[in-house]
Amino acid sequence: MSGFFAEGTFWDVNGTQDAAIRDAAKRLGFDGALGEVQRLWAVAAGNLTTFDALVAQRADHVPLSHLLGYRDFYKHRFIVTADVLDPRPDTETLIEAALAVPFTRVLDLGTGSGCILLSLLGDRPDATGVGTDLSDAALAVAGRNAAALDLQSRATFLQSDWFADVAGSFDLIVSNPPYIAADEMAGLQADVRDHEPRMALTDEADGLTCYRIIANGAHAALNTDGHLMVEIGPTQGAAVAEMFAANGFAKIQVTQDLDGRDRVVFGQKSGG
Repeated sequence: MSGFFAEGTFWDVNGTQDAAIRDAAKRLGFDGALGEVQRLWAVAAGNLTTFDALVAQRADHVPLSHLLGYRDFYKHRFIVTADVLDPRPDTETLIEAALAVPFTRVLDLGTGSGCILLSLLGDRPDATGVGTDLSDAALAVAGRNAAALDLQSRATFLQSDWFADVAGSFDLIVSNPPYIAADEMAGLQADVRDHEPRMALTDEADGLTCYRIIANGAHAALNTDGHLMVEIGPTQGAAVAEMFAANGFAKIQVTQDLDGRDRVVFGQKSGG
């Protein structure tokens, strides 16, 4: 007998089971495949038929988070389905930037799984917030995550086309909008291109459409001295910063992620 830890449990496996796990890792053939298939074995609870079906899906580039049903992000575990963008470590740069400014009322545009809004509320027990999305299915996932984290009393989710149905004013507006240009979609990894919601990935144009809408509308929705912060693609910093400036934001900065790539643009509303 041999075994391994996966998904919080030690799994004893016999020789036949161990061979099946190792063969599955070889079929996937990428770095880290053994660790992934061990996690799939845990999800399958050792049922070989279920395990084989999960491995087949992973071989077809279904993201591991979809097969596990969750993604760990920042300080919490979030339910993830094919209806929402898979939370990525890059987005934690936006969380850290947002937590560096004061706020008690936050708006998250294009909330998806709710990972940004709920991470912020989790660290600010006096704050409340609104998350918007066009997708009913995404909003349902966000609601499940709020309930799982016991944040449903402080988080409201709303179907809205950006600011269209948003009421009230906020100290902070955050967003990780679709920023992949249409002509870049073909070059994405199949895990992303074929299995994450297209509307969360691309604006079907130059990748900057959503920033134009957000920069144009944010001033009216922010309290004086409030902040606007958006995640960007690594080549978009200058263009988005110019939009912020053109719409009257001050103290505009572009910050980098842990790999040194431009990742967040933020600015502050000033004046009355």
